Amino acid sequence: MPHNQSLSIDHPPLPPILPPTLHLGRQLDGQLDGQLDGQLGAHLGAHLGVQLGAHLGEQRFWYWRGWRIRYTCLTSALATTPDYYHQPPLLLLHGAGSSLEQWRENLSVFAQERPVYALDLLGFGGSQKVATALSTDLWVAQVADFWHSFLRRPMLLLGHSLGAAVALQVTAEHPEQVARLVMLTLPPDRQEIGNAAAKVGAVVEGWFASPVLLRPLFRLARRPGFIRSVLRKLHQNPDRVDAALIDGFVRPTLEPGAARMFCYLVKSRTSTQFSPMTQDLIPLVKVPTLLIWGKCDRVIPIAWGQYIHTLNTQITFVQVENAGHFFYDESAADLHDLVAQWLTNS
Repeated sequence: MPHNQSLSIDHPPLPPILPPTLHLGRQLDGQLDGQLDGQLGAHLGAHLGVQLGAHLGEQRFWYWRGWRIRYTCLTSALATTPDYYHQPPLLLLHGAGSSLEQWRENLSVFAQERPVYALDLLGFGGSQKVATALSTDLWVAQVADFWHSFLRRPMLLLGHSLGAAVALQVTAEHPEQVARLVMLTLPPDRQEIGNAAAKVGAVVEGWFASPVLLRPLFRLARRPGFIRSVLRKLHQNPDRVDAALIDGFVRPTLEPGAARMFCYLVKSRTSTQFSPMTQDLIPLVKVPTLLIWGKCDRVIPIAWGQYIHTLNTQITFVQVENAGHFFYDESAADLHDLVAQWLTNS
């Protein structure tokens, strides 16, 4: 449906959303992988001094296929009417290397209108670091089972970057679960970046896929100074790269098995089976969809968004001036306004 038309979806009355009650878990004690430098963990805690706040909601653990999964749930203290709990719940999916903590500026605001959930994809954030092949198929199964466990009615699904790719696939393969879809940038599958570039990339990635090379690279990439430098280069507003943001990227790398999982992730990413082609999934989406892209995105160029949104008339495509890859954090109020306006009009 063109974005200048309106669509209403009526669902039968449903009971209030189920509160998250499954499996309170214990936080890891910050033990490091056996081959990682223990001094870095002490330095991180002393240097950053970051504590997770109430703005991230009620964080809990859910055990899925025997793996520990972190999630959070927020509702508004002002929600006193049944209508609030009859709103489609919102589920947020983070980008690669990140976690539910990336939504620090968004969770409480979105929760003013509807129940909000955020999930750490397997292998990321506070979820378990696994020694298994990773793919969007695996994460889609995780999200679909989370929906069956906690939501059980059509949701508003919002994903960023890798999370957007997972959200797109969930919507295409489990249409009964999604009432509306919001994507903040959408990465191409490796097969969609051009045959020559894909072949060169596969060769280079193959060279570096050995754990012998990846573990030293991992030790470098998880250092706070390195992460700070990279994030500042990718942000439109480098001042947003504060201690809490850096900690959200570094802390998961200090958990047992993180280095090993990094090796599995890199190896998995070289496979053509890592994810379906975006161009094949987009035409399968049958619900109103909002695709938001910062014009200054240095990670996924906006030209890709300008092309893929034409593949489905359900998509409303919004290009945001002076916004980059981390638009949701740097311009949180603008994101909330865009989503609210779109929900009203769609």
